[in-house]
Amino acid sequence: MSLLRAITGREPGAPPSDGTNQKNILLLVQLRWLAIIGQIVTIVLVQFWLGIDLPVYQMASVVGFLVLLNIVRIARTRSAQSVSETAIFVDLLGDVLALTALLYLSGGALNPFVFIYLLQIIISTVLFRGWRTWTIMVVTAICFAFLIFFHVPMELHLQSDHLPTGLHVQGMYVSFLLVGGLLVLFVGRITRNLAARDARVAELRQQAVEEDHVVRMGLLASGAAHELGTPLTTLSVILNDWSHLPALNKDQNLLTDMGHLQSQLERCKTIVSGILASAGEARGEGTIRTSLNEFFDDTAREWQATRGVAALTYVNDFTPDVPIIIDLTLQQAIFNLLDNALEAFRSEIAMSVRRSGDDVLLTIEDDGPGFPDAVLNNAGKPYISTKDRPGAGLGLFLVFNVVRKLGGKATVSNAIPNGRAQVSLLLPLNTITCDTQ
Repeated sequence: MSLLRAITGREPGAPPSDGTNQKNILLLVQLRWLAIIGQIVTIVLVQFWLGIDLPVYQMASVVGFLVLLNIVRIARTRSAQSVSETAIFVDLLGDVLALTALLYLSGGALNPFVFIYLLQIIISTVLFRGWRTWTIMVVTAICFAFLIFFHVPMELHLQSDHLPTGLHVQGMYVSFLLVGGLLVLFVGRITRNLAARDARVAELRQQAVEEDHVVRMGLLASGAAHELGTPLTTLSVILNDWSHLPALNKDQNLLTDMGHLQSQLERCKTIVSGILASAGEARGEGTIRTSLNEFFDDTAREWQATRGVAALTYVNDFTPDVPIIIDLTLQQAIFNLLDNALEAFRSEIAMSVRRSGDDVLLTIEDDGPGFPDAVLNNAGKPYISTKDRPGAGLGLFLVFNVVRKLGGKATVSNAIPNGRAQVSLLLPLNTITCDTQ
């Protein structure tokens, strides 16, 4: 698998999946419609207003070819999922040949509109790289040279076959305005399309780097969980043996401490089991089948019970309930958010669940000092944190990646007007709901 395919999901040379080529070819269609209108107006003015005889029928056939090309291109673009650079290249070649035919029938290289060739070259330079641009350049140069020696002279009914100097200069000025205006209008829009595509590719590269980072951390966590399994089991056996010793059974304080140790040990084993279950997601082992309300209710209840926190205010307004198959990593992500809120809160942590159109919206708030600007401006990036300890800042980073993998969106903000730190997770229901059968 190539790097490009790993990043963008396509092979080299395949059309971008973001629709950039579709947008660009539709811009060329618009440009061609303007050219068709301009050509018709020019033919009518020259023939009937200036009184210069033109081969109208032959020129009309060229204009008809451009109309047919536009209709075919629109139909194919609407029915196709993507458009290749080759299609745009062929269209530009068609425009060059059509322009050459029109110029051949109207004075050749002496026609002031010959400079429209520059528009085709500049557009190809913006759209393509390498041989396609040079091909357009070479074909255009050959066509221009052909028009110097071969063309149909314009019947001016004057002393020569050449255009009058004043009329020719005026035509050159109109040609200059036309080419300059079209360049500003269309090349600018094409450049913005390409910039948007480049920004999307850069975003995909960043996501690929982040997901690779998550995978490596997941492998480390999974390995650590496996390594911890043996000593935790050993400690559990030892504590169980100690609980049967007569000397310990006579000391109530020791029995109480032993109970606390046993409960904390069980919690450690549960955490390790959760890490291993999450690590099995690639094999389909990291999901559970439940209902949406039951999942969030159990998540809030389990977090409150294991942390011993009474300050959590939990509200679930999601109706009607729906069956879901949910990734266990989402529960761990919610735990991370609640743990962060627990470190910052003063007296209250709030968690709410409600429906937002076709999505489920989970919001977690705390009444602490709120997020600093560094976190707000770099939310979702690793190691962005105000906590002075190794590994700080990975919690939100992992949350953002888990939610993104589920097709959702995570946002952080300071709620207005109270400035409470707020994290919102928006999850599309169609990615987590399942049939009841």
